[in-house]
Amino acid sequence: MQRSKIDAIILFTTRTVRLFAYGFLSITLALYLAQVGLSDKQIGLLLSLILVGDIPITLWITTSADRIGRRRMLILGALLMIFGGAAFVLTNNIVLLMFAAIIGVISPSGNEIGPFLAIEQAALSQLVPDDRRTQVFAWYNLVGSFATAAGALGGGMIVQSLQHAGFSSLDSYRAILIAYAVAGALLALIFLAVSSSVEANAVMEIAKTPRLLGLHRSRNAVIKLSVLFSLDAFAGGFIVQSLMAYWFHIKYGIDAAMLGSIFFGANVLAGVSALSATHVAKRIGLINTMVFTHIPSNLLLCLVPFMPNLTSAIIVLLLRFSISQMDVPTRQSYTMAIVSPDERSAASGVTSIARSVGASMSPVLGGLMLANPLLFSAPFLVSGGLKIIYDLLVYRSFSKMKPPEENAKQ
Repeated sequence: MQRSKIDAIILFTTRTVRLFAYGFLSITLALYLAQVGLSDKQIGLLLSLILVGDIPITLWITTSADRIGRRRMLILGALLMIFGGAAFVLTNNIVLLMFAAIIGVISPSGNEIGPFLAIEQAALSQLVPDDRRTQVFAWYNLVGSFATAAGALGGGMIVQSLQHAGFSSLDSYRAILIAYAVAGALLALIFLAVSSSVEANAVMEIAKTPRLLGLHRSRNAVIKLSVLFSLDAFAGGFIVQSLMAYWFHIKYGIDAAMLGSIFFGANVLAGVSALSATHVAKRIGLINTMVFTHIPSNLLLCLVPFMPNLTSAIIVLLLRFSISQMDVPTRQSYTMAIVSPDERSAASGVTSIARSVGASMSPVLGGLMLANPLLFSAPFLVSGGLKIIYDLLVYRSFSKMKPPEENAKQ
């Protein structure tokens, strides 16, 4: 087997382990924080701090990865994941939890956080040809969605089983955090197996031109994308999976096992939608796929709180997830397509950080809304509305800038 294929399999494996751990934790994280005595407002604040703390650390790691080494930086990210999980297990002091939230790598949403996604995307773009990039990213996202789904289901079932076995709610939630830290250790070991083929200097000499945040030729396009991605993430932060699970728990009184089942189904559908993006993008292009699948998804999101009962709310939520992720592999592929090879880690890192900046500001607002009976369902409406505005701005700004594979067809 070619070394590039082995490295790609390893990166798919690390994606699976990581997203399983993220999904495993996301269902119970807010419930754990409530159990240790934090208020709704404090939970929202802590979730925001998790995302805020991710910004400077991930920015440094990803913009340095092409120079210092992608594998080294991936291992460092795994060590920060271990620290985050262990710190949350060992203390319930709000000040120490805030410190751990800022320094460690913890995912409150079940989605990617930390430097992993940016560096792995850059490496995969290097390992596969342009005409297969979107397809590989679609499978990469499918694997991640299935892993998140399995993690969410497994986390909910384990919590329920431990509680039936006589464990307290607090101890059952703490067991999930211990497993999260163990997953970080496993991740670090797997990254050791990645070869030098994933490094930026494996295919070209790194350009000596002046750089800002690791960028040179593609700087303006990446900055514009970053602003737009930040808006999208800000909108999404109102309904991160932890808060959405908490909303369903409060409104309908469902337990962790039921929540795990709901979000298992949601993430499976999200993964399938990501895979189908490849076929749509071949017909209408990356930008059109990003925009014209995202708008109906967000209209469905706005409808969730208007459903008259739990069953209808779940159906609408699942319909939303069935098309919600078609923009993700296309967005990732488009970003990698329009930048130079030696800017890929930096470009992916900067756009990911922009998303983290946007996402970090909204969970605290979402928590405030959940704490107010009059605004309890507002996060769904605010999130969906802002995301539609983002879609229209993306189309206006980038519909004429084609990736290489689409230019080749013309």
